[in-house]
Amino acid sequence: MKARIYPSRLAGEVEIPGSKSHTIRAVAVGALAGGRSTIRRPLVSADTLSAVRAYSAAGARVERSKDLWTVEGTLGEVRAPEEPVDVANSGTTLRLALGAFSLLREGTARLTGDEQIRRRPAGPLARSLEDLGASVKSLGGNDCAPFEVSGRLRGGRTSIEAVTSQYLSSLLLAAPLADGDSLVDVPVLNEAPYVHMTLDWLRRAGVELAHAEGLSHFEVPGGQAFAPFERTIPADFSSATFFLGAGAIGENDVRLLGLKDDPTQGDRAVLDYLRELGARVSVEAAGTAVSPGGLCGAELDLNATPDALPMMAVLGCFARGRTLLGNVPQARIKESDRIEVMAAELSKMGASVEELEDGLVVEESALRGARLDGRGDHRVVMALSVAATAAEGESEIEGAEAVEITFPGFFDLLGKLTARIELEE
Repeated sequence: MKARIYPSRLAGEVEIPGSKSHTIRAVAVGALAGGRSTIRRPLVSADTLSAVRAYSAAGARVERSKDLWTVEGTLGEVRAPEEPVDVANSGTTLRLALGAFSLLREGTARLTGDEQIRRRPAGPLARSLEDLGASVKSLGGNDCAPFEVSGRLRGGRTSIEAVTSQYLSSLLLAAPLADGDSLVDVPVLNEAPYVHMTLDWLRRAGVELAHAEGLSHFEVPGGQAFAPFERTIPADFSSATFFLGAGAIGENDVRLLGLKDDPTQGDRAVLDYLRELGARVSVEAAGTAVSPGGLCGAELDLNATPDALPMMAVLGCFARGRTLLGNVPQARIKESDRIEVMAAELSKMGASVEELEDGLVVEESALRGARLDGRGDHRVVMALSVAATAAEGESEIEGAEAVEITFPGFFDLLGKLTARIELEE
C-alpha cells in the first residue's frame, strides 16, 4: 500500500489503542497459566494475533470478541504443534515462544516467520535455553529462524547478553516452569523497562524469583505454576509516541486520550524527551496535550526506548541546533536497521542526518516532500508519515501497510487530526 501525504496542520484529539507489549505478555502468561484468564481491551494487530496463533499451537484456547479475549491455559504443559508455527513479523512472539516450547516433554516445535524475522537474531537466547536443558537449533545455522525446539527445561545456570530485552523476558517466562531452579547472569541488558514489565506480569501470576537491583542476576525457583488473571491492557506509549511527537511540530495542537501513567512502559519517557526538546506537554485527567514550544536540540539516551528513535529523529529536524540520539545500538536489529533507515529516508527529505554506530545526529532541517520507503517497518512508516505532514510538498510512502503490525488504525487517527492522506492499494 502507498500513502500519499500532503502538508497539513494537525489538531484535535485521538484515543490510543492498547499496548502491544502488554497484550503479548498477557497471551503468553494466560497460555502458560492454569484455568481461564481474561484480557480486556487488548490490542488487535498483526503482532498480537501472531502471539495468539503461537500459543494456541502450544495448546492454549483463546476466544476473541470485541475488547475481550479469554485464554484457557495449559498449566505449563505445552504440546508440540502439528504444523510449523509462523509468527509472521512478530519478533516478540518468536522469542517468547522459543522459551515456551522449551517446556515440551515430548515432540518438537518448528518456529518461523517472514523474511524480516528470518534475518533477526535469537542465537544468544537459543544458547541460554540449551544451557538450561532444552534443544534449540537454528535450521539455517545463522542464529535466526526457522528454529526447531524441544524440551525440557531442567534448570541450571546461564549467562546471556540481552542486546534485546526479549531474550531475557523469554527466559524469565519459561524458567519458573522448568523442572529445577535457574540462575541467570545478565552482563549486558538493553531496554530494561520491558524486563520490568515482564516481572510485573510474573508477580501478578504469583511467581517468586529474586534478582539483583540492576537486573544483572536472577535466581528463579523451578516447579512453579502461573495463576490465571483478569486485567485491562493499558494504552500503548510506543504507539502514542507518533502523536505525541506530532503535537510538538509547527502549529500543531494534539491531545491524546486514554494514556495513563504506567511505570512498566519505558516509552512513557517520550514525555520527558519532548519537554527536554522544548515542547509544551500537559498531562491531565482529560488527556495528554502536546503543542510546540520552540524546539531546541538535545542529547537523548534512547537505550531504554529504541522504538522512539524514528519519531525522535523526525523531531530533531524541527529542533534548533543539533540533536543526538545515542546509546541505542539495538535499533539496528529491529524490523529494520532503524538507524540506517531513518538516516537514509530523512536524507531524501532534505534532512541533515549523521549515522553513528549506536544512534543518529540530526541537525535542524527544512523538510521537503519525497518518495519514501517504509522498509516494511511499522514505526518507520508512522514516523515518516508525521514528517510528511510537516514537509513542503507531497510525499509518497511505499509499504504503508506495515502499520497493521502494531497500529492498524494509525492512518484513520492521523486523518482525524485533519491530515490530508490518500491511501492506494
